[in-house]
Amino acid sequence: MTSNKLSLRLQINLIVAALTFLFAATVLALQLRSMRDSVHEEVVAANRVASQLLQRTVWRYAPQGMPAMLAFLEGMGRVRSNEITLLDAQGREVYRSPPPTYKAGRDAPDWFSALIAPAPSVQSIEFPDGKLVVRANASRAEIDAWDYIVALAGGAFVLLIVVNLAVYWLVGRAVRPFGQIVQALNQLQSGRFDAALPPLPGTEAAAIGAAFNRMVSELQTHIETERRAVRAELQLSDSRELTRWIDHHIEAERKLIARELHDELGQSVTAVRSMALSIANRTRAVDPQSEAAARLIAEESSRLYDAMHGIIPRLTPLVLDNFGLAEALNDLAERTQRLHPEVAIELTVDLGDAVLTADATLALYRAAQEGMTNALRHGHAKRLQLGVTRRGADNGVAGDEGDSKPDAPADEIALVLIDDGEGLPPEGWQRAGHYGLRWLAERVQSLGGRFEITSVQPTGVRLQVRLPTSMTKPVATSSQSLEAA
Repeated sequence: MTSNKLSLRLQINLIVAALTFLFAATVLALQLRSMRDSVHEEVVAANRVASQLLQRTVWRYAPQGMPAMLAFLEGMGRVRSNEITLLDAQGREVYRSPPPTYKAGRDAPDWFSALIAPAPSVQSIEFPDGKLVVRANASRAEIDAWDYIVALAGGAFVLLIVVNLAVYWLVGRAVRPFGQIVQALNQLQSGRFDAALPPLPGTEAAAIGAAFNRMVSELQTHIETERRAVRAELQLSDSRELTRWIDHHIEAERKLIARELHDELGQSVTAVRSMALSIANRTRAVDPQSEAAARLIAEESSRLYDAMHGIIPRLTPLVLDNFGLAEALNDLAERTQRLHPEVAIELTVDLGDAVLTADATLALYRAAQEGMTNALRHGHAKRLQLGVTRRGADNGVAGDEGDSKPDAPADEIALVLIDDGEGLPPEGWQRAGHYGLRWLAERVQSLGGRFEITSVQPTGVRLQVRLPTSMTKPVATSSQSLEAA
């Protein structure tokens, strides 16, 4: 696991090294303080003891003269931690203690001696022939302390090296799983969403590894869900395109059939009726039976002609292509009124200056046609209210109460059909059998509109279709109210 900055392993190692060094330095400082106190006590005490003993000895050998004193000092040799000097009456040096034999030739560094050496201590013993001077000498105690400190520092240094090597190795083992985690994260960043971590040693690493694997699993689930959503959206788009294509072909076939019925079959039926009437007129005085048959043919031809003209608007509203949506809805309302004179029909069309595409116009007409048919056939309605209005911020027309939505377009055409029939079935309008409404909903949604069917109180159904529109040039506006007596 490497980085442009200090790695975690190196950071931990530096922290441990600093703490170990601080601990060793503290121990050395405490030992140095203890040595200083020990050297002070030893040297000062030895100087005082030597001074007291020599003072008694001097008074013992003083009556015998300087030779006896010199012989005593030479026989005694060096006294530890003391340097003895014998001076005669004139202050000349007669004797000085021999150099130390303990660790001879070695002395502690001056800075170390200055650090732990006690203050100079000098004791003078005077007698008639001269003077004996006893000076404290801590050089041997200093060298002992120096040797101990050097050994202690060396041990601390070795301990520092050993501890840091051990920590470096142990931390390396501890953070090794994090390298695997980083590698897995890099694989995930590069687009390999199947990256997974094996069981990692250590509580924290194992928890991170498990969390990473859960995250990858959730990510794969979300990606797969997103892919399915994209595929579903593409399929839905294809389905809507197919629906529109089928719609166009169905409408084209309907128009073709309607025109064939109007132009070909209508003329043929009219010709049959005319010929039947002509035969009836010619045979009225000659053959009454043939006249009756001819008139029956003429009457059936008239009924066939009327039925055919009733079928044509259901196949395709030819008036829609020739006169527009408003006149087509007027025609639909009039034909429905003639077929159901007991039903009250209220129609309001107010499109303002909006222009609709041919697909949108046909969708609105089919919505009105399907809604009125269902209300009369299944709901047994006695009153129909059909309104087609433009709604948007520009013309100041607001939507129905409780029907505004935050995602509604700013400008739209709304068709609302309300009846007082028996209402929706318990299972709703999407149950099997309502293929006309389902086809209508698909058509509206393929145009980017909204299709809704809800119940109204106390009884009845409210059908609503909303399609987005644009403002270009005026469109015909009409208002009509048809009510049965």
